[in-house]
Amino acid sequence: MHEENSVSDDLKRQAALFYNSTERERVNEVRSSSTTWRFWEKRRLVVSLLAFFGFFNVYALRVNLSVAVVAMTEPVEVELDNGTIIYVPEFDWSSTTKGWVLSSFFYGYLVTQLPGGWLAAKIGGNRMFGIGLGATSLLTLFTPPLAHISTGLLIAVRVVEGLFEGVTYPCIHAVWSRWAPSNERARLATFAFSGSYVGTVVSMPVCSLLAHYTGWPGIFYVFGIVGLVWTTIWWLVVKESPEKDPHITAAELKYIQESRGAIAVDGSQIRHPWRAMLTSGPVWAIVMAHFSENWGFYTLLTFLPTFMQDVFKFQTSATGLLSAVPYLAMAVVLQVSGHMADWMLHMQLMSRTNIRKLFNCGAFLAQTIFMIAAAYSTSIVGCVVCLTIAVGLGGFAWSGFSVNHLDIASPHASVLMGLSNTIATLPGIISPPLAGFIVTDKTAEQWRLVFFISSAIYLLGAIVYGIFCSAERQPWVVEVDCDASFDTDAASVTTARGYDNKAMDNSSEM
Repeated sequence: MHEENSVSDDLKRQAALFYNSTERERVNEVRSSSTTWRFWEKRRLVVSLLAFFGFFNVYALRVNLSVAVVAMTEPVEVELDNGTIIYVPEFDWSSTTKGWVLSSFFYGYLVTQLPGGWLAAKIGGNRMFGIGLGATSLLTLFTPPLAHISTGLLIAVRVVEGLFEGVTYPCIHAVWSRWAPSNERARLATFAFSGSYVGTVVSMPVCSLLAHYTGWPGIFYVFGIVGLVWTTIWWLVVKESPEKDPHITAAELKYIQESRGAIAVDGSQIRHPWRAMLTSGPVWAIVMAHFSENWGFYTLLTFLPTFMQDVFKFQTSATGLLSAVPYLAMAVVLQVSGHMADWMLHMQLMSRTNIRKLFNCGAFLAQTIFMIAAAYSTSIVGCVVCLTIAVGLGGFAWSGFSVNHLDIASPHASVLMGLSNTIATLPGIISPPLAGFIVTDKTAEQWRLVFFISSAIYLLGAIVYGIFCSAERQPWVVEVDCDASFDTDAASVTTARGYDNKAMDNSSEM
């Protein structure tokens, strides 16, 4: 009996060795067939690229009204029944009414931040991201006819658009918690987020051209259709996690599993420690930083075309082109800052916490200075230069606070992003009406006060983040034990706390 067991054990060992050898050869074959320029074979890069275009659409759909409202309220030539030519605006709105129209989006956007993060953790960030953006795109197509019916319906459809788009930022952190290796978080996340600013850069001048050549309704029709096309591609290509992607290579899967730390478990098993999260100093440091950055950004995003028109007397086409310049700088800086932050972390030049503080607080202090300088600029060139530097430097801040959720609590990152973006959405609600209340006579002095408020909030954000920031995994992070599950190619076994993949021990990082 003992001899039979011994023979059986020997056969099992030989079978295991044969399997490991065969599987290792298969992995090496996969790796050798890949080349560095074929980036689509690294599926995490495909996810990041499509997320980039997703955020491109998020901001194109959001900023379109900022340019369209200028065209909607400009005097246009109207011929009366008696042949008299007069010039009247199509929508005769006061500055206060403009403020309510422009801020209406953020009332819906505020509501779905936390629910969006919670749902993303439960059913998958990829699904919620696609649903949110797809529904917003569809509603955008109905904006022109509803605006012609009544201002109230225009406000209502913008509120509903905000409800659907509110899930996007929390959802993408649910995606990164599963797809992003820990030492690539900054570059992958900032590359995706930079799509927001490229979307702003492209959409502002394009909106101006569409308003000039097709009329302002064309703005909503074009970007609504583009958003629906993106939604279809995202839904078909991006999976909830690398374990569920049938096209990922075995080596890349192992690399992601190793470097991201504790494996992402099934969403239904995640339990969020709400009390600990809501009383955590590092969490509120992120919230304050996010609030501060968004205050300055939303103020300019919403009112920069109007500011150019009021102070420097620029018409619709010129305001769209000039207003896009600061966001081009932001898009470029985001690429640099993400790679720089990850490089500093890789070289161990500073601790992760100090890197986050350096990028965030340094950016905020510089933005404080250049916003004040923009307020006192007497020429369009000087003003645009100062605003470009101020907005552009915000790209460094995003390599601080925007990935900090993943640092301190990766399993709960989508909910934490939902929390911080909820508070950070308040500027979108408060700032436009406040600016509309302040700027009643359209003078440079009144606009100067708007810039002073933004500068003071940047400075406060730098102080709070500098004191309370941490990039270390927090003790209240919950890890859930669960049964093992096999990945897509059956080469690896994943669990809640790690993985067992002897077949690929010698495969290298992808």
